Amino acid sequence: MEAEIAELATRGATALVGLMVTEAWAQVKPRFAALFGRNREEVSQELDEIQEEITEDPEGGEGQTSQWQRRLRIALRNNPDAAAELQAILDEFAPKLPQQEVGSTYINNTISGGTHSGTTIMTGFYNDGKR
Repeated sequence: MEAEIAELATRGATALVGLMVTEAWAQVKPRFAALFGRNREEVSQELDEIQEEITEDPEGGEGQTSQWQRRLRIALRNNPDAAAELQAILDEFAPKLPQQEVGSTYINNTISGGTHSGTTIMTGFYNDGKR
């Protein structure tokens, strides 16, 4: 179970930081803040501050990803219902990947809407067939 929590926290943190620089941020921020239970207003304010920092300095997102990965892992351990909500957020906001054959690698880069002048956060996975 710990491996699944760690993997979900990693995907969640990557999506969290990546979404901070998108138009979807206003919609998804309250849902991420809710994952942390009673501290949701405090977390929401912290997320706003981090979003501003990342907007100003896109290179700072990498450190934030590891910090939020740890925080999400703790939240998921403390609240099993949070895992279902985080998965729902990922299903809704993370790009859909096609079915993979065992041992395949998939890379998809899409930038649309004209000029992009910021950090592009690329996520991916390698399926070695062990799951």
